[in-house]
Amino acid sequence: MGRVTSDTTATDAAAQHAPEPPGAPPVWQRRLRRFGLPDRPQTDVRARLVPAFPEPGGRLWAVFGAGPEAAARLARWSAWAGPLLVALFAGVLRFWHLGSPRKVIFDETYYPKDAWSLLQYGYEGTWAKNANDALVGHPPQLLLSPEHSYVVHPPLGKWMIAAGESVFGMNPFGWRFTVALVGTLSVLLVCRIGRRLLRSTALGCLAGTLLAVDGLHFVMSRTALLDLLVMFWVLAAFGCLLVDRDRTRARLAAALPVGPDGVTRPDDGVGDRLRLGLRPWRIAAGLCLGLSAATKWNGLYYLAAFALMAVLWDVAARRTAGARHPFRSTLRRDVLPAFGSTVVVALAAYLASWSGWIATKGGYYRDWATSPEGRTGGWTWLPDWLRSLWHYQTEVYSFHTGLTTPHTYQSNPWSWLVLGRPVSYFYEDPKAGQDGCTAAEGCAREVLALGTPLLWWAACFALLYVLYRWLFKRDWRAGAIACGVAAGYLPWFLYQERTIFLFYAVVFVPFLCLALAMMTGAIVGPPGSTERRRTIGAVGAGVLVLLIAWNFIYFYPLYTGMPIPKSAWHNRMWFDTWV
Repeated sequence: MGRVTSDTTATDAAAQHAPEPPGAPPVWQRRLRRFGLPDRPQTDVRARLVPAFPEPGGRLWAVFGAGPEAAARLARWSAWAGPLLVALFAGVLRFWHLGSPRKVIFDETYYPKDAWSLLQYGYEGTWAKNANDALVGHPPQLLLSPEHSYVVHPPLGKWMIAAGESVFGMNPFGWRFTVALVGTLSVLLVCRIGRRLLRSTALGCLAGTLLAVDGLHFVMSRTALLDLLVMFWVLAAFGCLLVDRDRTRARLAAALPVGPDGVTRPDDGVGDRLRLGLRPWRIAAGLCLGLSAATKWNGLYYLAAFALMAVLWDVAARRTAGARHPFRSTLRRDVLPAFGSTVVVALAAYLASWSGWIATKGGYYRDWATSPEGRTGGWTWLPDWLRSLWHYQTEVYSFHTGLTTPHTYQSNPWSWLVLGRPVSYFYEDPKAGQDGCTAAEGCAREVLALGTPLLWWAACFALLYVLYRWLFKRDWRAGAIACGVAAGYLPWFLYQERTIFLFYAVVFVPFLCLALAMMTGAIVGPPGSTERRRTIGAVGAGVLVLLIAWNFIYFYPLYTGMPIPKSAWHNRMWFDTWV
């Protein structure tokens, strides 16, 4: 054994205090190696930053007689063909007899009429008290005057409804067209988002199919309300952020050094100092989030939640790339651009949605700044239209926070996930021989905003699974899904005294479907499972999906206003709170 000198002692001490190389295992793991803990295999950082999509298999197509090359080609096409087929199925469901019932149902008494007024004047005018009956009369009448009316939601969603009215006219099909189209497109988005998020075309298509047969999403896709439009923009923003995440991490991976063994190594210089440049998909996400808030204000919660989630994704990406101080590096290089790409872009989109109100002079509070009340106080150096708009927003905020008028179908958010109190949009009880009723006992016609019960109840377990994956397995995919549910659900607990309804939950229904698809994938079994394990899992998952589809078919008459015998209607009222 060599003699220990002051030089060797100094060298050992320097080695102890030397910085660890990027990617080095923590101290506790190195100590456990003395007791036989094996080294973890070196993984390619590129694979961790951007997991590859699994190669599509052609076995399914081979069963139908396709040759190897044709089977491989069809499997590749399934990445788009599968989602498009699911969206086509959803579209047929939603557009079939879209104009029925030929009535102004529930809150269609507001938004379609406001939309038509926007087409005529650029702002919301005033309708006569009997305008609803006149709209569906023979012949229909439009009892609209240019006198402004007080409205409490931003105009974008009504402009979207107006697009359908401008093409198909002021009738039930016309005012529901855009919502049905957006509902169909949202199914396509969920298929593609699920594929990118879960790295599986099959699970992505499953998530989209679940959304296609959810009763609440289905009813909201056939009713001219604003909430489904909020959901669409939120979902589009989520998809844009996923694409931005993959592209940003690919940019980091491309900048990392590659060792002689061909394995990409972490590097603190890249992780800490690389600037990620222009990120158009994040800007697109900010635009979509602004449009969601320009439809209804609950989109603002998604703006805050998704902006924070995107920054945390950057922190994780820099840490994986080898950054020694990922939070500090993200704060220096990413937070300010992220703020501009999301919050600033969203604010600009929100202001742009008020263009009709700004460009005209007849809107509610449009000339407030030039009134005696508006001329007093501060901020008089700002443009009159901007001060008037700000005053309008404060009045709307006071309305929303003070809305406590009791309603027959209001519900507490605690009951939403178990469908405690659905909302009846339309109900009639025709006698035998009337409106297609053939039952001697008489019939019931109802449009009930009720989620498919088995889907929602299964989704409750899926949410628990997602939380488990996020909290204990650090699965970012589960965290993203949980964020999508939380941003649309938890804020309503702050307003439990307010008059709120179950159909507000439609904004996070796509994330429930993604959670259920993720849990279904776990039921089938991870790659590498035995054939027996995967067969049993596939049978169990298939039974669950078939039961959900049957449940949707069973309640289909209550989603579409079909006349059914009174006894059949009572059989579908599983709980007293559904009546």
